[in-house]
Amino acid sequence: MQNTKPSNFKKFKDNLFLSLYAWSKIPLIGFCSPRVLESDGKRTVLKIPLGFRTKNHLGAMYFGALAIGAELCIAMLAVKKIQESGLRIDFLFKDFKAEFLKRAEGDVHFICEEAEVVVDQIEQSKTSLERINRTMTAYAIVPSSANPDEKVATFTLTLSVKRRTPKT
Repeated sequence: MQNTKPSNFKKFKDNLFLSLYAWSKIPLIGFCSPRVLESDGKRTVLKIPLGFRTKNHLGAMYFGALAIGAELCIAMLAVKKIQESGLRIDFLFKDFKAEFLKRAEGDVHFICEEAEVVVDQIEQSKTSLERINRTMTAYAIVPSSANPDEKVATFTLTLSVKRRTPKT
């Protein structure tokens, strides 16, 4: 049986990529100090620590930080695949729905188990000039809570990608 745990070097590379991308493109993401825990062809798991920058007046994670984590656990894979393609492909989120089930009173793990959908979407955009939309789900858990697998929030986001038309 193969070990599916990511190597420390791969996690280091993923976290370096995430930090550089966040601080250079969207500093608000960097401000929340996200970390990649797992990233492969099946799922992405990111962690945002609960701290001074991310907590609200009640000591739980602020919903803006929760939104960043939800968006990022999907977007990170898209950014990496776009970069690997060498093409100019733009992406954005067309819509965002969240259901906050419980207060997130600890470090939050954001999980998207639909990585194949993101990869397929980027692959499809390589050969099309049409806008391609895919709706995906993600969820958040607080592993340090009494029930570590209990979802504290669920998210539904539509990722929209389009390859830029070549300039003539």
